[in-house]
Amino acid sequence: MKTQERWHTVMQNNYGVPPITLIKGEGIEVWDEDGNKYLDFLGGIATNILGHAHPAVIKAVSTQIKELSHVSNFYAHPPGVQLAEKLQGLTNDPRARVFFCNSGAEANEAAIKLSRLTGRKRLIAANGGFHGRTIGALSITGQEAKRAPFEPLLSGINFVPYGDAKALEKALSRRTAMVILEAIQGENGVVVPPNGYLREVRELCDEYGALFAIDAVQTGMGRTGEWFGFEHEGIRPDIITLAKGLGGGLPLGAMITLGDRTPSFKPGEHGSTFGGNPISCAAANAAIDFIVKKELLDKTSIAGEYLKRRLAKIPGVEAVRGRGLLIGIVLESNIASAVAAKAMSNGLLVNAPSKNVIRLAPALIVTKKQLHDFVDLFATTIDQVQNG
Repeated sequence: MKTQERWHTVMQNNYGVPPITLIKGEGIEVWDEDGNKYLDFLGGIATNILGHAHPAVIKAVSTQIKELSHVSNFYAHPPGVQLAEKLQGLTNDPRARVFFCNSGAEANEAAIKLSRLTGRKRLIAANGGFHGRTIGALSITGQEAKRAPFEPLLSGINFVPYGDAKALEKALSRRTAMVILEAIQGENGVVVPPNGYLREVRELCDEYGALFAIDAVQTGMGRTGEWFGFEHEGIRPDIITLAKGLGGGLPLGAMITLGDRTPSFKPGEHGSTFGGNPISCAAANAAIDFIVKKELLDKTSIAGEYLKRRLAKIPGVEAVRGRGLLIGIVLESNIASAVAAKAMSNGLLVNAPSKNVIRLAPALIVTKKQLHDFVDLFATTIDQVQNG
């Protein structure tokens, strides 16, 4: 009996039954249990930043698990401190302080709790934004379909149009503790804000004394050609939340505070049993070191521009948006789900976050040939869906 046939007898149905079972991966290629090969252009939803079975990650994890696997946060361990030092360096702020957890939702929960230490209670988030599915993170997620079954959620949260600084200014008050926004809205279809928007938000938060948190869960770890995805605006947020690519494919999240006016947790105010465990931190250290050594940020920007230029020429594509290797292909009609399904049968893994958008988030190690092959197969896929 195949894995999919066994799935529904033991698993909750929150994901439905997956259409294929993957058993092996190398780089951006994966194989299912029937031996079919796929180009993985989803990357675990922007998580496998160096692809599958990367030698640097394998070596780091294998070495670490032979030495120390889990110790809880009663004790320090070198990989965690080393990773925090690396992240502090990437922020260019020696005042940056790191809290490790396991996921983006946990990182955003930590940010919500931290904002309460300002003495203010109100939060502002964006329509269409996605910050996780735990109760606090869901409360600041601006997608009604995800929120409705679980209401009432946290109170005191205002939603404003993403990319509209004037709407944000109207919503801000001296009671606002924090504004939280994605650098690019991933789950909403890879929506990129207008140039200057994040800078305007920074200025408004300064004016009203509110914290500004950037959710870099999808845009972080170099995916956009920048470490966090907001650097092109020349700003520094008060809080950065990270996960997905941070662990190099292993579960790891982080909340980073910056500047000198952001509150800090005191002993006992927050914690995570597995957050920042030695094995995940070792993987993250290896991933960062490899990205730096191979200068993948610049290569990611070049690869993204190549993809956008080629994809925009495909019949049936209305627009291509995104930065680096987080890309949304906007289709001329609402056929994204059909395109994603047909792409799978053609050996491509992508997903449809909305009715007319296909999302791409391949590993940063993707080669020029793989980019070329993907575009050709994707063009064939759209033609097949449109013309039968």
